[in-house]
Amino acid sequence: MTFKTTKLRDAITFALAVGSTAIAGAAVAQEATAPAQQKATTLDRIEVTGSRIRQVDLETAQPVLAITRADIEKQGFQSVADILQNISATGAPAISRAQPLSAGENVGGQFISMRNLGATRTLILVNGKRLGISTSGLQDVSLIPTAAVERIEVLKDGASSIYGSDAIAGVVNIITRTNFEGATANAYYGQYSQGDGATTRADFVLGFTGDRGSLTAAVEYRKEEAVFSGDREFSAYPQGPMHPTRNWTTVSQWGVINLPTANGGNRVLNQGGDWRRLSNYHALNTNTGATAADPNGSTVDKSNTNLQTHLRTPLESRSLFVNGVFDITDKVRFRSDILYSQRDAERQVAGYPFQSASAGPIPGGFRMSKDSYYNPAGTQWGPGNGVTAQDVNFWRRTWEIPRVDKPTSTTWRFAAGLEGSFEVGERNFDWDVGYLYNNNKVTQENYGNLNIERTKQAVGPSFLNPTTGVVQCGTPTNPIPLTQCVPWNPFIPFGRTGDGGLTGNQALQDFLFQRLNSSGETETNVYSANLSGSLFALQGGDFGFAVGYEHRKEKGRFIPDAQAVTGNSTTLAGGPTNGTYSVDEFFVELAIPLLADMPGAKELSFSVASRYSDYSTFGDTVNNKFGFKWKPIDSLLFRGTYAEGFRAPTINDLYGGGSQTFSFFTDPCDSTFGAARGSAACSAVTPPGYRQVAQGGNAALGPNSQTPVAFFSGSNPNLIPETSKSRTLGVVWSPGFVEGLNASLDWWKIKIEDTIVADTPTQMLNDCYISGDASRCAGFTRGTVDPTNPLTGFVNSLTFSTINAGYREAEGYDLEVNYRLPTSIGNFALNWQTTYTAKDEIKTDTSKTGLPQQLVGYAMSPGFTGTFRIRSNASLSWEKGPFSATWGARYYSSQKETCLSLALFPSECDNPTFRAENSAQTRPINKLGSNTFHDLEFRVATPWNATVAIGANNVFDHVGPTLYSQPSANVSYQGQFDIGRFVYMKYQQRF
Repeated sequence: MTFKTTKLRDAITFALAVGSTAIAGAAVAQEATAPAQQKATTLDRIEVTGSRIRQVDLETAQPVLAITRADIEKQGFQSVADILQNISATGAPAISRAQPLSAGENVGGQFISMRNLGATRTLILVNGKRLGISTSGLQDVSLIPTAAVERIEVLKDGASSIYGSDAIAGVVNIITRTNFEGATANAYYGQYSQGDGATTRADFVLGFTGDRGSLTAAVEYRKEEAVFSGDREFSAYPQGPMHPTRNWTTVSQWGVINLPTANGGNRVLNQGGDWRRLSNYHALNTNTGATAADPNGSTVDKSNTNLQTHLRTPLESRSLFVNGVFDITDKVRFRSDILYSQRDAERQVAGYPFQSASAGPIPGGFRMSKDSYYNPAGTQWGPGNGVTAQDVNFWRRTWEIPRVDKPTSTTWRFAAGLEGSFEVGERNFDWDVGYLYNNNKVTQENYGNLNIERTKQAVGPSFLNPTTGVVQCGTPTNPIPLTQCVPWNPFIPFGRTGDGGLTGNQALQDFLFQRLNSSGETETNVYSANLSGSLFALQGGDFGFAVGYEHRKEKGRFIPDAQAVTGNSTTLAGGPTNGTYSVDEFFVELAIPLLADMPGAKELSFSVASRYSDYSTFGDTVNNKFGFKWKPIDSLLFRGTYAEGFRAPTINDLYGGGSQTFSFFTDPCDSTFGAARGSAACSAVTPPGYRQVAQGGNAALGPNSQTPVAFFSGSNPNLIPETSKSRTLGVVWSPGFVEGLNASLDWWKIKIEDTIVADTPTQMLNDCYISGDASRCAGFTRGTVDPTNPLTGFVNSLTFSTINAGYREAEGYDLEVNYRLPTSIGNFALNWQTTYTAKDEIKTDTSKTGLPQQLVGYAMSPGFTGTFRIRSNASLSWEKGPFSATWGARYYSSQKETCLSLALFPSECDNPTFRAENSAQTRPINKLGSNTFHDLEFRVATPWNATVAIGANNVFDHVGPTLYSQPSANVSYQGQFDIGRFVYMKYQQRF
């Protein structure tokens, strides 16, 4: 196939060479060239992401974004995850580092979600081969060292016919360095202007090339330190800086004794008071700001959990990557690469809010024994306090011991294969056979959760030993040694030592808190063989083809600590996950160049691909793809695709052991914000004025509040694959009258059927009370209704699982503009990428009459993270001599969220009468404006072959608005936004 030079191709090639993270070229960069003394061979044809046919023609029918090595080195974002997260087509991450409340095997990882359709619907490749997955199907890009990356190609189109499962929303292909000659060392250090969140990165790349091969090695160390929520004004309080005293939790570090109403109800020890005397206790202040009498709330007797919680979780990684290439003959090449990566992460949240009445696997929990020395209403002190001796319930947040998870992930990846070419007549054919092995082991250490059985013992019978003067467990006639039990006084507040409290009491802390250890392992084995070439000539070029076979086996397990499995710990209970599946796949791809160099058809070509997949779990599936390219003139290209796709159920989907979770949800029966409030269905199960119950047993202050009791989420062995249809139609223009300008506009549309969704409590309740689907009412129960108490009748148990239901449909446009302008004062390059999402809706029920939820423009749609209508990135670069600079801007459009409270804060509700087609979304709405973050970097090349750079991300220290719905975060802020000005320095030395 001849390589035709056109203005359009030249513009595309230039854009790939000088673009930035914000740049999307219309094609992709070529593989690193061979040494100059080597002649080009048929081995130099490459695969463009989205096709298995090797070629030198870089233009494709589908939109591909390329991020080059130069792009990576001209910005302040230094991890593969952060670089990809800044692409305009990328949505909210599956597990944001602003979500320390996340749990499970994937905590600490970083995952990419194209089009905001979910990280499991974006396929991650390394050199065209799959990155290993967790049992949940997530692919952790934080394991890939940036130093090893040559370029990243992002296919913004479905490609299941080429790559198989998961390639629904797009494909990210991380292509590593090869044929590198010499050595390069890099050092990077930066921190937020507040003095925290320091990031340190160092790497070294060494490469050798010879007549018949090359060896490239890269090592990298990266450490990113924590930022605490309390160290930013926007995250220091549960409901943001405008309401700093509102929504603090009543399950606090002060301790609460739950007495009958006749004996004073819930009471808290006075500061410095004698815990033995109930007269030294005062009634618990329950004012969290829920009423018009005092909408600001009170901090008395309460905790601000944000003070102990991470805003940005820390991580540390060490990576080694080695790539080797050896030409056995001029027609046969051996290629192999090895990756080792270890990532240590951490997440911290506030000490556990222990509530004895709901603790443990047995409903009803347990009580503090009336024979406990520390029970002021017990046998030893109760009669003197004027109450009948009694067992009591109690609350106490263990503020002394925050909950900390430390997940460690270790990955070994090995890929090897032979590739080559041969000729039949005048036809070239390319072939390759390969093997991939990926092993990932994860261990999680947890500290800060209470052992429930030991807690029960610690508040069981105890007495003051008159001989030793020490309180010990048991009775005078049957004492229990302190080595076997340490008594606890939960009513002593944080900071007060002695009297059986937690502060400074190491023996008690060691007794109540145990280190929990969970572990998991996943393993991927892939065998593949491919053949491609050309069969005959058409008027527009050679008729190309590719065929191939792939066998893949996925094996995985995740085993929680035994304490979590049995429910004997305050950590969320969960069962083990263990499973395996295999798949055999065959594919064929055709490239059909019909016309070339004709009037009105400088090029007209079509592509066809089909893939047959046979899974051991659910059976087989066939997926097809069609594409076209048409150039009426040299400077104008039209392109389009139609693709079928699928996503197979993961090991966790099918074989997961399930787990407890304190879900955030919205009860549609709530009398202030519920979409079905006052309906007959709600009135039958809730009292007049019913209020959803939140943490601490108080009325929820708004929608999407956390349940006070753990719900249970499980797997479903009967799941079938998701299926999808995606379409793209675009135009690429490089006008001859504006030299250096290249622009493209692509329309895209994706619809996913039979979506595998982690069913949500909100959706179950909406289906039951709004849609009237009786089958959905069977998965939960409500407490007994007391007509005089609006907090009764709340959802006290709920079980949900993954299901095939409804659909997800998204549609929008990608605009890309590149312009280069050489001048006497330097060379300028403008790069601009914008994604406009016109539609993103999801339906997660099985009802034929049910309506979808709209996600575009919402911070949170009930149960789901919303989608920005517009994300846009612009970058302006300047170079002259040894000096260069880059300015960038990252734009996020406005978002809507449910009003905090129309009655209490009407000024924070600009659309109180909002109505949606889906009644579940009908509620008072507040709209928050758009946000732009600016980045700036200056560089200078030194005479000693080094480059020194200084820069700042979010140089103007912009802070986004308060978002009470907490999208992608566990604070009232958007988890995708910058959290401060980040200033950094870089040094690169080339040898």
